[in-house]
Amino acid sequence: MNVALVHDYLVEYGGAERVLETLHDMYPTAPVYVAACNAKGMGVHWSRLQHWDIRVSWFGHIPIMNRFISPFRFLAPHIWESFDFSGYDLVISSSGWFMCKGILTRPETLHVSYIHHQNKFLTYYETPNDWKKNSLKRVYAHVVGPSLRTWDYIGSQRPDVLIANSHETQKRIEKYYRRDSLVIYPPVDEPAVSLEEKLASTKGYYITVSRLTPPKHIEILIQAANKLALPFYIVGRGADEERLKALSGPTITFMGQVSDTERNKLLLGAKAFLFASKDDEFGMAPVEAMMYGVPVIAYNSGGVPESVIDGKTGLLVSELSSEAFVSAITQFEKNPYAPYVKEAYHRARSFSVSKFKSHFVQLVNHAVAEKHHHSPAQ
Repeated sequence: MNVALVHDYLVEYGGAERVLETLHDMYPTAPVYVAACNAKGMGVHWSRLQHWDIRVSWFGHIPIMNRFISPFRFLAPHIWESFDFSGYDLVISSSGWFMCKGILTRPETLHVSYIHHQNKFLTYYETPNDWKKNSLKRVYAHVVGPSLRTWDYIGSQRPDVLIANSHETQKRIEKYYRRDSLVIYPPVDEPAVSLEEKLASTKGYYITVSRLTPPKHIEILIQAANKLALPFYIVGRGADEERLKALSGPTITFMGQVSDTERNKLLLGAKAFLFASKDDEFGMAPVEAMMYGVPVIAYNSGGVPESVIDGKTGLLVSELSSEAFVSAITQFEKNPYAPYVKEAYHRARSFSVSKFKSHFVQLVNHAVAEKHHHSPAQ
């Protein structure tokens, strides 16, 4: 089949981009259509993507605009509807807040859309730019929101198949788009690390890997680490970085953006992974940590309890506060460590790349057969 991949944009690197990399690995000759692309913003990860056939929209060629995508979200319908996918048998979209699921395809083209999350801006969830606290952004939201919300709903009806990255996302798809979807958990790389190696490598520090934005609530983790004088490594960058550094005590280290090799080394040595994100649809970072046998102490929100099992692979925190994390970490420190490591290690294998690929190919093959079966006779 002639296949195309579509992704919101390539301007920063996160869980959605890891999914895209796996899809590209499955369909290596497929061009990747994006609204915008910024090699510098992709940092150390760009080296793996730079030889792809990346096709950037007209919007992405306007220098000033493509650096500030958020204010131009009202252009999303025009961006996605400007692409021509008429020459493809299969189009796979990887859709988040910039709503690339709304592309137009011909009736005979199979469009499968992998939904990372609904548009949080349009559904009043916390967003990285915290728009509800800014009066100008609130005015902007009231101006562009209604028409964009309508288009987002219309766009959600266009794919033949919707895939949710978790049961949490599946519920949101049903609520906001009135559509059924199938759940395929995101692919997480399975490292060649044994339980024995993990236990022997573990040091005394805690870690988080995250974009440094408001919905991740890194400040709560910092406050907890300060109170306990806990060695705590923060991997990642983001708009919140300077504010978070100002809150940090002497036991907290900001690692910035690191290579996958360095990140993996840090995970192998970590005693536990801290995660305070609110309404995260799945949460790939905790599962990446568990792949190394790192127990997770996480806020019980969104799709996180689908991977982190309270009392087994770590602890779930019921309240989004530093006090609650202090209490959980204190309890964790008192409990035997090795059972947590073992449970986390084995649980993570449920979310491997091989399982993702297998489930995805089965779904696509089934959808192709269904479409062919219901197509009018040639």
